Amino acid sequence: MAGNVITIPAACGRYRNADSLSESGKKRRVAGYARVSTGMEDQQTSYAAQCSYYTAYIQNREDWEFAGLYSDEGISATSTRHREGFNRMVEDALNGKIDLIITKSVSRFARNTVDSLSTIRKLKDNGTECYFEKENIWTFDSKGELLLTIMSSLAQEESRSISENCTWGVRKRFAQGKVSVPFGRFLGYDRGGDGNLVVNEEQAEIVRKIYGFFLQGRSVCQIARLLTQESIPTPGGKKVWSGTVVKSILTNEKYKGDALLQKVYTTDFLSKKKKKNEGEIPQYYVEGNHEAIITPAVFDRVQERMRRKDGREGGRIGERIFSGKIRCGDCGGWYGSKVWHSNDKYRKVVWQCNRKFDGGHKCTTPHLEEKTIEELFLKALNGIGGWEESVLACFWEIAKAMRKSAHRKMMEDFMARFQNQDRKADCFDEGAWYALVDFVTVCGREEVRFTLRNGTEISVQNRLVRR
Repeated sequence: MAGNVITIPAACGRYRNADSLSESGKKRRVAGYARVSTGMEDQQTSYAAQCSYYTAYIQNREDWEFAGLYSDEGISATSTRHREGFNRMVEDALNGKIDLIITKSVSRFARNTVDSLSTIRKLKDNGTECYFEKENIWTFDSKGELLLTIMSSLAQEESRSISENCTWGVRKRFAQGKVSVPFGRFLGYDRGGDGNLVVNEEQAEIVRKIYGFFLQGRSVCQIARLLTQESIPTPGGKKVWSGTVVKSILTNEKYKGDALLQKVYTTDFLSKKKKKNEGEIPQYYVEGNHEAIITPAVFDRVQERMRRKDGREGGRIGERIFSGKIRCGDCGGWYGSKVWHSNDKYRKVVWQCNRKFDGGHKCTTPHLEEKTIEELFLKALNGIGGWEESVLACFWEIAKAMRKSAHRKMMEDFMARFQNQDRKADCFDEGAWYALVDFVTVCGREEVRFTLRNGTEISVQNRLVRR
């Protein structure tokens, strides 16, 4: 037997529109969102007009309460990740501060279909409606999501088309050999009248200093530390240098007057993710495009030493002046620093083969204290003998490459003292070590061999080592 069914009419509509109050009968808290994707003058006018329009539009409604205007200027809509105004608006809505969001169009909200729909659903579940004025879409309306899916997809395809057109234009310019760099954070060059690179002499001295430091034998981290200590700003205007920034300067072919174009490319127009070009798309190399700061010969020498240094240090950057300089004559490995008695008064730093206790073979080469290395170097330096003229020539070549550097002055002072003291050195000099020594081979307990940068080898009896 069927029971009696009584229909209870709806007291209010499920979906709201522009003429309704909130379900509680209070004024709806309404926010506006405005965005333009570039900082061009006409876009700035559009941005100001959007802000003015939505502020007045909301405040003139008696049934609405103005909940604020959120905006992003010069920000792309392909992703919501970096849009601070948009993200702050969504957060306020999820915290119950906004009932309705009004914006110009779906494309102003987001060109990424996934971002657009996921955000709208999140807001809808939290009781916040969105209204897109151009398309006349209310997200609480039953047809709203279908229309949004269609419109967001169209907006995303429009963004894809714009991105592909821009990419085509950039690659076309590359194919024509037109060079462009981010001049605002590129050290050594300014933009010339024709858009090409023009040497900024003040910054160029910093570039030459970096190359000079490296030719001395300093690691990129040591160079970064020196530049930071000298209060030289980074290419991006920061106070602290990193080894990565120094290495990028040492390996950039633009400093020798050439330009390799299309080093990286964008893999996805939505995420804007970039990838190093490893042959996926064409590259273009322009020779003699602009005035060089570093001569091609010096640049090529630095690249060769960079490759040797990377292999020598296993991809790590040495932090001490002896890092990547001392080789084990037994196994061919490199010496590293070890701290003995680190927590007591007998604390000292020693250098020994990094492979000394690896596997079944134990290297027979001894450890060396830093003081011992310094004394052995002095012994080698004072025993150059008939090779001294070629060594001096090598030294002066490196000093010349450093031009106005303070370390060039240090090197020149040392060489002057060295020559005036009958070619004898009485104390360890860091500049001389960097300038002259390529690497040192510990042949055993009795012999250490110094290989200088010009290829000269000097064997020193290792009687300073304690057994």
